[in-house]
Amino acid sequence: MGADHQIAFFLGELAAPEPWRRAAAAKGLGRIGRPEHVPALVRAGHDTEPVVRAAAAHSLGRLGAPGADETLIALMRDVDARVRRRASVAARLLELTGPAVIDAFGRLLRDPDRHVRVNALTALTRLKATGDRTALVLLLGDPDWRVWGHARGLVATQMDDELRAEVLHTARRGPGAARARALEMLSARDAHLLRDSLHEGLNNPAPEVREAVVGKLLDLKERVTAGLLMTALQEERHPDVARRLLRALGRRGGRRVLAAAVSWLDHPDVGPVAVDVLADIGTPTAVLQIRSVLTQWPCHPAIQAAAATALGELGDRKALDLLLPLLNDEDRQVRAGALTGLGRLGHHRLPPHQRHRAAEALMHCLVTDPQVLWHTGSALRSYPEILPRARDLLDHAVPGVRATVLSLLDDTDEADGRLFLTYLSDPDDDVRYQAAIGLGRYAQEHGALPPGGEAAIGVLTALTSDASGGVRWAAARVLRALENPGAAP
Repeated sequence: MGADHQIAFFLGELAAPEPWRRAAAAKGLGRIGRPEHVPALVRAGHDTEPVVRAAAAHSLGRLGAPGADETLIALMRDVDARVRRRASVAARLLELTGPAVIDAFGRLLRDPDRHVRVNALTALTRLKATGDRTALVLLLGDPDWRVWGHARGLVATQMDDELRAEVLHTARRGPGAARARALEMLSARDAHLLRDSLHEGLNNPAPEVREAVVGKLLDLKERVTAGLLMTALQEERHPDVARRLLRALGRRGGRRVLAAAVSWLDHPDVGPVAVDVLADIGTPTAVLQIRSVLTQWPCHPAIQAAAATALGELGDRKALDLLLPLLNDEDRQVRAGALTGLGRLGHHRLPPHQRHRAAEALMHCLVTDPQVLWHTGSALRSYPEILPRARDLLDHAVPGVRATVLSLLDDTDEADGRLFLTYLSDPDDDVRYQAAIGLGRYAQEHGALPPGGEAAIGVLTALTSDASGGVRWAAARVLRALENPGAAP
């Protein structure tokens, strides 16, 4: 059957008694019809059955022919969500413009169907119009992230005085999430316009509002703010808000913050922040509370990891004895935190026997725990005395160990520079990458390759076509460093 015969068949089927046949005919015309068939689809847009009207709207959008504007605008007000959805998509595809189109999309901002709301927002973004400003700003609180994300983008790009006034109104008195996101969108200078509503907002029943209010109160930079936030922290029971308050107050609240931080120390979401606050306070009592995370009761791995890191950062005198057993913990996050803590501990002036114990433990971890190789390598950088032993592991069977050792080598040393050259042809991607990265650092330092490295130019050029994107980038970086000695990498 040729196209003309098919079209004739579809035109006849538009009068079929069964709705599904009429809908199929409308869809068929959208696939193979021509502009002269738009009137037939317009008539189908007035069908008594929603399935037919939806098919007609869909096909009008596919044909891309003029003459369907009024029908599509009418279908965007249809009682059936499927019809409104198809009509809004068709209007976008046809790139309809004009006040009537903007008004139609503006009405759809309040549509109960989320797909329709998204269609309206994307269309208004293309049209660089806001439609119904009140409805648009309220969509900042939509439960669907695709809706409120599009709404936030449209508000940000079309922020004129009238829209800004609507955002300010919502930031003062809007409902729940809409108020919170409106607050987040406003600048620090707007905080003074919101002062009274911000004070009230600390008691708002919606936790997302209280959390956003904390950020805006900090923008006020007023002496009374710390007292308000401290009172709010003592009364707060929602973890997200408590976390924001603890971060906001930090060490400024002194003993009162210390007590609040301790009260949240065993919460899996807030505990890590509470540990950081205690570390910032840094008093003997605060440090004792951090130690208690590792000694007195079982805590969430994230809290233990944060405590391990903090004790190392503080250079606590008991840190080494607390951290070393954690390297055997069954949880990877705890082991990673202990390694980070050991790395930071290495920046402090440790007694030689303590440095030796830490370095030995890290070297053991390097060859026995492949899950935390990155953290081990990072920690070992604080113990340069291990380099001679680390070099002996460059032929280790585990590629990750070879790559980690290469990342530790001295990029100012010619012997290490030649080691980078040697491993440029390693079969493992990570090893080649670290070799190229190290060679790039060496070239930046010396303006040339290590002695005897002239033949490596060909290898580096070949690596710029390596299967690994990281290796390609690192190799190109070395070549640029050689072409422009002294330039930034």
